[in-house]
Amino acid sequence: MLKERGMKKWQGFILPEQVEAMAWLADEMAKVDKPVVDEYQRIEFDSRVDFAMEFNLPVEFTVWTAGRFSKVNGHVKYVDMISQQFRVKLANGLIERVSMADVVDVTVVED
Repeated sequence: MLKERGMKKWQGFILPEQVEAMAWLADEMAKVDKPVVDEYQRIEFDSRVDFAMEFNLPVEFTVWTAGRFSKVNGHVKYVDMISQQFRVKLANGLIERVSMADVVDVTVVED
């Protein structure tokens, strides 16, 4: 005699190690290569930063770090040409250093 399971269905299972491996793989696949910023774009970024510093306007930097893009918003307080960094004062009062080599876009935020 043949016994049927009826409405019962097989439920698969995944080991915690497999979950971690899938999360790591998804994280690795989400990374992007660093975009190429040419000299003309760098000149445009510099002019935007100069304009923002002259009129004390906030700036939004798009920064590429280890395969990810992040935003840094604040006022540029100092441009360090020796170490190739911008010093940006954030809204909470902290100073963050942004490497010029990692900047892929600069936007002046006008009120």
